Amino acid sequence: MLNIAGIIVVLAPVMLLAVFGVTTLLRIPLSERSMARFTEASTIFGLLSALFILGVMLATNERNVSVELGDWVRIPAVSDHVDAPAMASEPTATAGHDSSDSSHDASSHETHDSSSDHTEDADSHADHFHFTLKFVFDRLSVPFVIMTFVLCGVIAAFASRYLHRDEGFHRFFMFFSFFQLGMILSSVAGTIETLFFGWELVGLSSALLVAFFHDRPAPVANGQRVWAVYRVADAAFLIAALTLHHLSGSGDFGGIAGQGDWPAGKAVLAENDALLVGCLLLFAAAGKSALVPFSGWLPRAMEGPTPSSAVFYGALSVHLGAFLLLRVSPLLDESFTLRVLVVALGLITMIFATMTARVQTDIKSSLAFSSLIQVSIIVMEIGFGLRYIALIHIIGHACLRTLQLIRAPSLLRDYNSMINAIGVYLPEATSSGRVSPTLQSRLYRFAFDRGNLDSMLDDYFVRPFVFVFEWSDRMERRWTTWLSGPARDQKESGNGKNGIDSV
Repeated sequence: MLNIAGIIVVLAPVMLLAVFGVTTLLRIPLSERSMARFTEASTIFGLLSALFILGVMLATNERNVSVELGDWVRIPAVSDHVDAPAMASEPTATAGHDSSDSSHDASSHETHDSSSDHTEDADSHADHFHFTLKFVFDRLSVPFVIMTFVLCGVIAAFASRYLHRDEGFHRFFMFFSFFQLGMILSSVAGTIETLFFGWELVGLSSALLVAFFHDRPAPVANGQRVWAVYRVADAAFLIAALTLHHLSGSGDFGGIAGQGDWPAGKAVLAENDALLVGCLLLFAAAGKSALVPFSGWLPRAMEGPTPSSAVFYGALSVHLGAFLLLRVSPLLDESFTLRVLVVALGLITMIFATMTARVQTDIKSSLAFSSLIQVSIIVMEIGFGLRYIALIHIIGHACLRTLQLIRAPSLLRDYNSMINAIGVYLPEATSSGRVSPTLQSRLYRFAFDRGNLDSMLDDYFVRPFVFVFEWSDRMERRWTTWLSGPARDQKESGNGKNGIDSV
């Protein structure tokens, strides 16, 4: 029953995306009410299945429920093809073979097997690549799945009214179905490849919804900026996945936490290997959760409609980087340096977001940086090993920020109505005077410019990167021109001249 319920949890968003995708390809128009009903049904089925899994796990004290759908990709090792002929060509034992030698060989063979089972198993995994579609329901994924279904259902109900009769209504719910599927896959992923697949769906839907109002240039440019940052972070994620395959032989998270269930898992990687993989995954989490130095894209993402801003950058997507760190938290136990890096990154981001949130001039940007403050605190909690506290913090903060963001449009109207009723503006908070005016103005300028993170990335990362590729393009053109020779150039110019004369 648990396996069936787990499959329903994943199939619910898959079927929603299939319905919206097939009807769009076949040009079958769906009414707004129909799309809202399909989304509601998918959310209810998935949520009830997740609650059933949670109830059974609590009743039976089950900590880990694994649903495996087999190897979808399997590339055997070269030795697998060579071993069979080699074994066939081995000489068989003759009848006159000494019995004492035979018994000695058997005993030595048994001793060898008992001492090298683990090595042979590791080699058998390391000699080939296999992609296993595996879903894990444990004390981390089940609460995250339930939160995802609840908040996606709330946002879908809100968006069906907020975007009523909007020309992009159908497009929004199509992208929203991509996002819901990506979040569920990321939450229950049992392998790093499955997590990467869901991670990519979340990033794609995020960029598309930032550029939702594509008739204006600003949302499109900001959507491209968000997508570019995601590409850099996803590249680090992909390198981490390949490194994990090389070190552990598979992408299964059992290769990271091979002993015990979350959060008591113990990593099987060495300290240096854990530091390498952990740093790459920390880089990917920083890009997804807008940690320093990637915080500049967060206010740009507010160009999207309010429902997507609430579910993406207030509730779910912005916490996905912290969820990744929780999933691979056994790596932190193996490397003190990695824990220090996680805490330091969270502390720097918290200070930066606290300063920046105080000087924002629009409510959505202010809420976005307020969300970043809490996300950075969650990252610090993970670095200190407070995993259950971090999980509870994620759930509470996601629910609160969703309410604040979907309340933001009506809140502005209520605020203006209150000002009109009073007749004067409400008094603003004044500084305490503990900071000198010169330092205060400098800090204000730093926070107002958002630390110049975007310009620093452009100057010190993007431009050198583009310069290298432009230089490579020029060198390639010179090389091909030199290979073609001057005679070919003269021939081509002569043919062009004759063609002009004939015309």
